[in-house]
Amino acid sequence: MINELTLLYLTFLKIGAFAFGGGYAVLPLIQKYVVNDMSWLTIAELTDLVSLSQITPGPIAINAATFIGIKVAGIHGALVATAAEVTPSCILMLVLGYFLFKGRKIKAMDNILKGLKPAIRGLIMIAAIDLFTSSVSSPEGI
Repeated sequence: MINELTLLYLTFLKIGAFAFGGGYAVLPLIQKYVVNDMSWLTIAELTDLVSLSQITPGPIAINAATFIGIKVAGIHGALVATAAEVTPSCILMLVLGYFLFKGRKIKAMDNILKGLKPAIRGLIMIAAIDLFTSSVSSPEGI
């Protein structure tokens, strides 16, 4: 049986690994894994979380990981979820930084980033529609 901290780490590692585009682009992933799959939050709580993340400093994904970690497993959960959220980005930046400081141009990375732009726009639109729908239609979101 996998314990809560391991589940938190694996869940936010997946979210962090596929969270291209930042803030609102990560919300559909958080909704899928945290609300739909794990049931750690309701959609109304996710809407509240986004609102709170806007008034606190830092990226939405980091604030969400910290909040959800605290809710699921206390302070240890917050540390684990936050660390898992940033792990893929740190690894990617170390690898890319190595090549950039060596003075090499990574043409494949340029093409990947160009291809991700439409997908990121779509993810942001989905997040906006979901948040708008849940805040307007549910009595908890009012």
